[in-house]
Amino acid sequence: MDITQFVELSIGRWRSQRSAHHLAFSHFEAVQSVIDIIALSPDAPAVIALCKSYNIDRTQIVSPFQMTWEGQSDWDEENAEIKGSSILVPVPDPNVPHRGKLLRDQGYAETVAAAGDYHLTEDGTFVLLTTYDRAAAEEKIWFANPNLRFRVSFIKTSGGSGVVTASFASEIRSLSSNK
Repeated sequence: MDITQFVELSIGRWRSQRSAHHLAFSHFEAVQSVIDIIALSPDAPAVIALCKSYNIDRTQIVSPFQMTWEGQSDWDEENAEIKGSSILVPVPDPNVPHRGKLLRDQGYAETVAAAGDYHLTEDGTFVLLTTYDRAAAEEKIWFANPNLRFRVSFIKTSGGSGVVTASFASEIRSLSSNK
């Protein structure tokens, strides 16, 4: 599987159940959410702006997409709502198959623009490593079948020596027309 195939397989609406262990707070969190992943044109203004911010020529990119999410967390008694959106632009490495950069207008561990390094393993697992100022994130996503995928993520200290948060999510594609 290459990055284009991975993105194409990811397009759609996903219902997600995520369990997160926040080790620094000794807290377990359960999150239910809906994730929408839509393909974007390489000519979309947000894609152009993101490429410019990283000095990336648009001829180097493939399969840009937008991911939006909305969910509920049991972190506090009021069931805090979680919402967000991010533009993501894969930039494959022309010299190393199945590797590249993933540009994002908003990161996972910190809400700032971020560029992570990705690779796809032989079994089709997408692995993303992103270093931020105060943390590092590692995420793995794989498909059990076209409508079921799993995601594991770790937020580590900036030096990578300690895990702050570990999470596991199962995501099921919504096949119904009524979202």
